[in-house]
Amino acid sequence: MEKIKMTTPLVEMDGDEMTRILWKMIKDELLLPFVDLKTEYYDLGLKYRNETNDQVTLDSAEATKKYGVAVKCATITPNAARMPEYNLKEMWKSPNGTIRAILDGTVFRAPIIVKGIEPYVKNWTKPITIARHAYGDVYKGVEMKIPAAGKAELVYTNEAGEETRELIHNFETPGIIQGMHNINESIESFARSCFNFALDTKQDLWFATKDTISKKYDHTFKDIFNDIFEAEYKEKFDAAGIEYFYTLIDDAVARVMRSEGGYIWACKNYDGDVMSDMVATAFGS
Repeated sequence: MEKIKMTTPLVEMDGDEMTRILWKMIKDELLLPFVDLKTEYYDLGLKYRNETNDQVTLDSAEATKKYGVAVKCATITPNAARMPEYNLKEMWKSPNGTIRAILDGTVFRAPIIVKGIEPYVKNWTKPITIARHAYGDVYKGVEMKIPAAGKAELVYTNEAGEETRELIHNFETPGIIQGMHNINESIESFARSCFNFALDTKQDLWFATKDTISKKYDHTFKDIFNDIFEAEYKEKFDAAGIEYFYTLIDDAVARVMRSEGGYIWACKNYDGDVMSDMVATAFGS
C-alpha cells in the first residue's frame, strides 16, 4: 500500500514521562506504516526546557504559526517539588500557557460520547463544548509575596509618563498579591472564534463571567462579546436558528447541570480550564 504523502510538515512537540512512550507508539503503529510523516521536532520535556531556558517552547510556538498545525504531548508544569527532582534553574511556566499566548488561540474541548460509558450527570445526552480563551489571566499572571506591612497598588504609566493608580490593599501583615492582564484584541479574536464555531456546528453559544464582582475586567469581556454579536453575528445566528446569550457563571453552572447538553459554553482562560475538566470528568472521559 502506498503511503499518504505530506507536502507540509506538522510541528511535533514531544512531552514528559508516559506521553513520550504513548506518542512513539502512536507514530510507530498508527502513522508511520501509512503516512510519509514529515515533522519539525521540538522536545518539550522538562529536562530540555530547562537546558534551553524554555527557548524550545517559544520556538515550537513560532513554528506552529509558520506551518499552521501541531501535535503536542502532555508536559509537566513544575511546582516546588519538581525543582530538586529535575535540578531546575527556575520554576518554568506552563508550556501550554506560553504557546497559547503566542498563538492567541481559542481552545475548543468537547467530550466524545461512547456507548457503554454513561455520563455521571444522567440528563447529559449531548456533548458540551467548552470554548476557552487562551490568552492572559492566571497563565500570564505576575505574583508577589508581601513580607510585611505596606501598601500595594496597580500602576499604569502611559506613553507620556502620566500615572494612574489603583489601591490593591493596605497590608498590616504579610500576604500575597497577583496581577493579571488581557488585551481587547485577543478578547475580540476569542469572541469571533466562538461565534464562528457556533455557526459552523449549528449550536447555541453561552458566555459566562462574574461581571457583577469584576466590573471592569470581566465586564469588558461581556461588552466586547455583546458588541461584536450585535454588529456582526445576530442576523447570522437568527438565520441559523441558534442563540447567543450571556449569564453569570454561577447561573451558567446551574443551567448546565439541568440541561441535556448540545451547546458551546465560552469561558475566560482559567474558568475554561476548570470547567473543561469538570465537564470531561462528568462525561466519564
